[in-house]
Amino acid sequence: MTFLQFVEGPLFYFSAAVFVLAAAWRVFGLIRMGRKRDISPPKGSAAAGFVKGNLRHFIPRGMFARRTWIHIIGGYAFHLGLFVLFFFGAFHIDFIKQYLGISWTPLPRWGFILASEIAFAGLIVLWVRRFSDPVMRLISDWDDHIGTWLTFLVMLTGCLALQQSHDVLRGIHMLFVDIWLIYFPFSRLMHAFTFVLSRGHTGATYGRKGINP
Repeated sequence: MTFLQFVEGPLFYFSAAVFVLAAAWRVFGLIRMGRKRDISPPKGSAAAGFVKGNLRHFIPRGMFARRTWIHIIGGYAFHLGLFVLFFFGAFHIDFIKQYLGISWTPLPRWGFILASEIAFAGLIVLWVRRFSDPVMRLISDWDDHIGTWLTFLVMLTGCLALQQSHDVLRGIHMLFVDIWLIYFPFSRLMHAFTFVLSRGHTGATYGRKGINP
């Protein structure tokens, strides 16, 4: 078995299993926690508040946007760029087709490169802000930095493997992907799933009280 076969075979299956099971366990645990029963009469819909709480916070309020515009731009650039890379990169689509048997139209090469540059720029902006802003520096720990650097290395090795000039480059990329998958559910990277529950909980609480979240 070659290095590439190992990281795309047994190690990938193990990493994917850890990712799915651990992430599901954490999400299920949060849902099971529930919330303290509110005995006051409802003045609005908690379900509507849950939805509004999620949708409303995709658009920052003006007062906060003026103070955190760098974070907003960097955050949207990174997350949207990474979404496009993962779901519309030709090699990723081929990989998904290999395991799930489904595919769709990929981005052209220039689109993939543009999305990569946007994602890299956003990630770098977020990381620089994390150690340059006094408040962000105070609330950040090694988990935040490790998650950032692992994501950066996954993206960087993916770009290096884009030319398909050597199987070792693809193998290194997959090795970092496997490590990232294992680390993900035990780190703050889980916010990719839990932000919906967090925003929704706040929105449901406000919605039930008849307040616009």
